[in-house]
Amino acid sequence: MKKLFATLLVILFFGIESSEASSTYYVDFSKVLNESEAGSKAQKFLKDKFKSESDKFDKLEKSLLNEEKDLIAKKKLITDEEYKKKTQALREKVTKIQKQKRSSIENLQKSRRNARQQLLKELNPIMKEYMTKNKINMVIDKKSVLLADGNLDITNQIIQLLNKKIKSLKLK
Repeated sequence: MKKLFATLLVILFFGIESSEASSTYYVDFSKVLNESEAGSKAQKFLKDKFKSESDKFDKLEKSLLNEEKDLIAKKKLITDEEYKKKTQALREKVTKIQKQKRSSIENLQKSRRNARQQLLKELNPIMKEYMTKNKINMVIDKKSVLLADGNLDITNQIIQLLNKKIKSLKLK
């Protein structure tokens, strides 16, 4: 609420001070990140990577479930000591796979953050140039706007400029 109030106060201050046409515009950064060519390619890459990792871990989990069923079926055929050893080995496999899965998720989250930072880094000079060229004093995120005229939305123009400058991101 404080953020909204501060944003409105700044908008009112600049609106009263400026006798020119409105020099405060807004951009939907989520739309820029998701719908620009580089952003959508990064999203697709990360979704595909997540799907392949997810499929890999699903197969491993099914394999472990089958091992567990086999072990339970053999429980009466093997000694208690051998059963305990196999159970312990199975638990260690489960723990190892859980660690790998957590690590994989963390790596995907890190890749997503890096892609976002990389795209925002490319976007910053484009925004500055656009602001200078069009004599814009302030651009705010659409999330911070309570109510505004649709003519103040420069999202599509920014997406077009970004698409001209960068086609894709270098992701690992």
